[in-house]
Amino acid sequence: MGGTRGIALVVAALLTISIVGPTVALAQTNDPLFVQGQPDLTVDAPDATLPPGQTSELTLQVSNDGRIIRGSPANRDIVTSARNVRVEADVEGPLEVETGQQSVGTVTENQPRNAPIAVTVPEDAEPGTYELEVELRYRHTSQLYQRTGVTNERRRTVTQTIDIEVDDSPRFEITSTSTDTPIGDSGSMEATIRNVGAEPATDVRLALESTSSMFAFGSGSAETTRVGSLDPGENATVGFDVAIDPEASGREFALDGTVQYADSDGVDGVDEGLTAGVQAAPKQRFSFEDVESALRVGEEGDVRGTLRNDGPATARSVVVQFADESPNAVPIESSVAVGSLAAGETAEFRLPIELTEEAEPTPKNFDMAIAYRNEDNERRLFEDIDVSVNVEPNRDEFLLEVEDRELAAGSSTIVEVNVTNNLDETVSNVEAKLFTDDPIASDDDEGYTESLAPGETTTVSFSVSADSGATPRTYSLQMDFRYDDESGTSKISDTYRTAIVVTEAEEGGIPWLLVIGAIVLVVVVGGALYLRRRS
Repeated sequence: MGGTRGIALVVAALLTISIVGPTVALAQTNDPLFVQGQPDLTVDAPDATLPPGQTSELTLQVSNDGRIIRGSPANRDIVTSARNVRVEADVEGPLEVETGQQSVGTVTENQPRNAPIAVTVPEDAEPGTYELEVELRYRHTSQLYQRTGVTNERRRTVTQTIDIEVDDSPRFEITSTSTDTPIGDSGSMEATIRNVGAEPATDVRLALESTSSMFAFGSGSAETTRVGSLDPGENATVGFDVAIDPEASGREFALDGTVQYADSDGVDGVDEGLTAGVQAAPKQRFSFEDVESALRVGEEGDVRGTLRNDGPATARSVVVQFADESPNAVPIESSVAVGSLAAGETAEFRLPIELTEEAEPTPKNFDMAIAYRNEDNERRLFEDIDVSVNVEPNRDEFLLEVEDRELAAGSSTIVEVNVTNNLDETVSNVEAKLFTDDPIASDDDEGYTESLAPGETTTVSFSVSADSGATPRTYSLQMDFRYDDESGTSKISDTYRTAIVVTEAEEGGIPWLLVIGAIVLVVVVGGALYLRRRS
């Protein structure tokens, strides 16, 4: 009886396990706090071709394509990440791996890891395919039930093989590139290639292609240059003509390379997929320093300053040009040469400019340009530059001061005018001209002065008369000047006005009309008496 009861309990327990077990598993599968899975590591070698007779670096890429067995995808990384991954490689035949075990850290599904190893291929190794055996050791979490805190950790070792190709044909690398060509200019670029293969190459030709529209080879995106012959391990440097767009940024430009060659048996070959980068030189620049101006509305003046070559290259036959298109600023000399300037070197310049009467007396920015020749003696123009100047208001060329401003009606006088040169330059052949209107007249209306220095004064005299019937009041006298400036240019000044006051005719003088009348009367009376006596 007791035995029968024990058997019944065992059967009940088994039935409970068979029913509850799947229920618990199903509950864990749908539970967001439960996850079960594992990593799945693979090894690849993107470039597995090695030359004989040397030690080459082979990059192993470890990737992870893990999977979830049960649980929430939100917890995927917990069970698919491989931690503390260690890589160790071995190779068959005469090849030898020089690198021991190395750790690459954690490998996740979205972050593969690289493990570079050194592989020596003997000189006498037969060309062909060899197997590289790679052992991966790592730890991972196989399942996690956060509700109970139960975690399962495992260690795994995975072994995979990779095919290595030993190829004794020529192979090439672009080891360096360089150019002194600045942005916005054209020039040359040098590229150095090396035969990293195990066999000599003849009739080697290097083709480079730019991946940017801002960097060109000549007038196109690609150019080919003949190298010649290259023995294994030998380098060669070749040149290319390049041009860099003015709008390009100061960065490294990516280049794709292809090498065509013939091997020792005369068989043509191509080595594609070469890459390189080249850094453009900074844009050639100039700047102005210590700029001063003596500009005034209606006059000629100078813009003076110092031009600096900000580099990076020497600029030859440098010319400062006035490039502004303002109708009120007229360059007397549109450009001035300052010679050659090395990077960092400076030179002084002076540009004479005339401002019209319509110019405004305000601060101005004038557009300038720097013309120069580069190291290849090619003409270039730098236009990203201007100068700031102050423009002074208009002024009189001459200052006038009249000594005697009164004139009696019916009389004449000498008017003396003190003339002062108000300009900043010496003027010569100064011809003064007086203009009058009735009832004021002048029979001596011109004056001459040989030269006047800035601030110098001379006196010019004019004979001026007023009609006897002139009404007493203030009348206008007008004057202008014709003169030569320091450059020999003949100019006419503005018209100046000054006043002269006509007063009443002077009393107490000789009554000329009465005198003349009396003389006439005496002559008439005397003549009558004479005729009477004779008769």
